[in-house]
Amino acid sequence: MRCCWALVTLLAAASARAEVYELPPEGYDVVGALSGVTARYEDTLVDIARRHGLGYQDIVRANPDVNVWLPGAGTEIVLPTRFVLPPGPREGLVLNLAEYRMYYYPDAKDGEPAYVYTYPMSIGRMDWETPLGRTKITAMATNPAWYPPQSVREEHAADGDPLPRIVPPGPENPLGTRAMRLGIPGYLIHGTNKPAGVGMRVSHGCVRMFPEDIEFLFRHISVDTPVRIINAPVKIGWDGEVLVAEIHPLLETPQPLVEQSLQHVEEMDADIEVPEVATPSKEPLTQVTEQFITATSERAGQLDWDLVERLVERSNGIPEPVGQSIKNAAASAASQ
Repeated sequence: MRCCWALVTLLAAASARAEVYELPPEGYDVVGALSGVTARYEDTLVDIARRHGLGYQDIVRANPDVNVWLPGAGTEIVLPTRFVLPPGPREGLVLNLAEYRMYYYPDAKDGEPAYVYTYPMSIGRMDWETPLGRTKITAMATNPAWYPPQSVREEHAADGDPLPRIVPPGPENPLGTRAMRLGIPGYLIHGTNKPAGVGMRVSHGCVRMFPEDIEFLFRHISVDTPVRIINAPVKIGWDGEVLVAEIHPLLETPQPLVEQSLQHVEEMDADIEVPEVATPSKEPLTQVTEQFITATSERAGQLDWDLVERLVERSNGIPEPVGQSIKNAAASAASQ
């Protein structure tokens, strides 16, 4: 059944490749399927990732024994294009920082199935954390100018690379050709003039996308689209009668950044809801337990903890079966 929900579409516009999946029916939380490709002589893993809607961390974690820059002609590359959908409402934009991935849920048209689009993204460095919470798109710009914050200008000046007060549109502009402002002051979703960094923790807190991805999204999104930013390294969902877990490495967050995130919350507009802030991640097994409880809140299931522990040890972001449904809720409680 899992393969039935994958509708990967090659979009003609600007040769942009969007990963598009039909939302599965009730009882299914998994989309896509693992696949593979044979590397060519001229390929890097970064090249392959971009061609297949993946980011740097996606493909590196799925191919830990392959050289990033010289995979070698004939090398078989795993493409981790199977996903457990993030927890919570399936609406608007959902950005999962731990996964370096964005999910877009457009409103379903009458008489047509609902879809989800998913894209790799870059997030803020450890010293420039991307904040968590609920917000929305408040403004959109084509070919934006960049006004570097004073803190960023000071950082560049200290490195001997001074920035002007305004960087005009063009190839030197790090915002790329499209930018969408969030209700969180100072934060954007935008393109980039350095696409090789997509899928890494490299920005000053903003979210970066491949140029072709942001241009596609820009055409299909609007101001007031809800945005939910989460940090969910562990996702657990149903694939029919099977419980599937997708586990990523934890994002570390220094305590000073927790205080910084709280300050951002206090500066928010009153109509922007921010129910959570960037706090240091809990231990993986604790998160597995919490996600398991959520996944089985209306349907009894049990986990194979040996499988879970092995999957936590790998933390490669590839979804794998870790449990199954059971008919007797009392037996489920006893098994835990």
